Amino acid sequence: MESAIKRWGPLLIAKLHVAYDLVAVIAAVVVATRLGGDPLRPSSIACAGCLALFWAVETFVVRYYDPWAIRSTVEVTALVSLLVLGCAAALGALRIPFPHLELPEAGEYFLLLLPLVLAPRMLLFRRLEIREPPAQDVLIVGTTAMARCTAEELRERQRTAATIVGHLRFLDEPMVDLVLGAPVLGFCDDLERALRATPIDEVYIAGNPERHFREMQKAIRTCERFGVPFALPAYSFRLERAHPVESAAVSDGFLHFVNHAPRPYQRSIKRLFDIFASAAALVVLSPLLLLVALLIKLTSKGPIFFKQARVGLHGRPFNIFKFRTMVVNAEELQRQLEDRNEQTGPVFKMKNDPRVTPIGSVLRKHSIDELPQLINVLRGDMSVVGPRPPLPSEVAKYEGWQLRRLSVRPGLTCIWQVSGRNQISFQEWMFLDMRYIDHWSLTEDLSLILRTLPQVLTGKGAS
Repeated sequence: MESAIKRWGPLLIAKLHVAYDLVAVIAAVVVATRLGGDPLRPSSIACAGCLALFWAVETFVVRYYDPWAIRSTVEVTALVSLLVLGCAAALGALRIPFPHLELPEAGEYFLLLLPLVLAPRMLLFRRLEIREPPAQDVLIVGTTAMARCTAEELRERQRTAATIVGHLRFLDEPMVDLVLGAPVLGFCDDLERALRATPIDEVYIAGNPERHFREMQKAIRTCERFGVPFALPAYSFRLERAHPVESAAVSDGFLHFVNHAPRPYQRSIKRLFDIFASAAALVVLSPLLLLVALLIKLTSKGPIFFKQARVGLHGRPFNIFKFRTMVVNAEELQRQLEDRNEQTGPVFKMKNDPRVTPIGSVLRKHSIDELPQLINVLRGDMSVVGPRPPLPSEVAKYEGWQLRRLSVRPGLTCIWQVSGRNQISFQEWMFLDMRYIDHWSLTEDLSLILRTLPQVLTGKGAS
């Protein structure tokens, strides 16, 4: 019974949440109409139905009701505000062609709907979430008592439960195949192989510094090289009365480390900027997007959009959206063109690629084909600024240090785009991404956005 609740509970809560919000969208139209002194007519009911449909579409696009998504309070507030603003804008758009209809004012509707949707989300539905599903994939180095206690605690957390991908064994630990149901994947020296094989959010190095110093130090270096967060035991001694000054920093008995400056407030602002900037850009550029879609359809056979698997944060795959700029069987034809690759490393780049369509060459030169990825930014798969998302086949050929570029969310633009693009070597490209990760700041992001605009308009460095 308990397992069934854990499995289906989040889905049930999500469905209740959807139903409530749709009722709220419709109710806000009714209330705003009545407050304006207008009678409730069939046109108002039809308007409410259109807005409910619009709400369903926009929430689907941003995966608002995804029961597995872990979002901060700031991100939820931003998303709700954006979705309500979208409905208010849709209402305002309906008033333009039908001025004779007695529809509520968009401003009044926004002020009514925002608290109707936001307050229950924050005060009710977040509390009703029975248990968040596993949010992190964790690898534990160690198999004895400390490792077992760590695994049990990680599984029992209510808000940040983890999936234990497996354990690695220190050399002096006894041979076992399973630890509390999780497989033992090898020895501590196999950490690099394990990180390459599976996306890992954090590595817990549950060893004894006296006995395992060399192996723990090697594991630390591997995590640093790959850009994977890791945790070390906070205590090497048994304490009876003493307490840490900052207990929150060692609440689970581990000190946690990341490979770039955390800057949580700046990263929250970055995510807010991503949400509003991508939404605004999609609205402003919608005439251009429609024109490009029409040109692609008229000039070549095949779909308008191209969906492709890419590798995102911590090695997790996702699908990017692009305007199609090549013939339909372009990926199959690439095998015949490998000997003409003009880029070093695992990526494939060449000038005058025969697979590119006539309209596609223009779109690629000015990066117009990348604009649908604003949807990926809005959904949280990508950011406006960050290393470009690589193909899984490229990541498979990365050297260990190059995998560190997966330690941050990928983006639409980064230093590579403003430093010559296809005119620089793959090795230089990777070094530029590492420089961005090590020296990231909001000021740097803003600078890169401003420097990207002239690059896109002139098409400099594109092939």
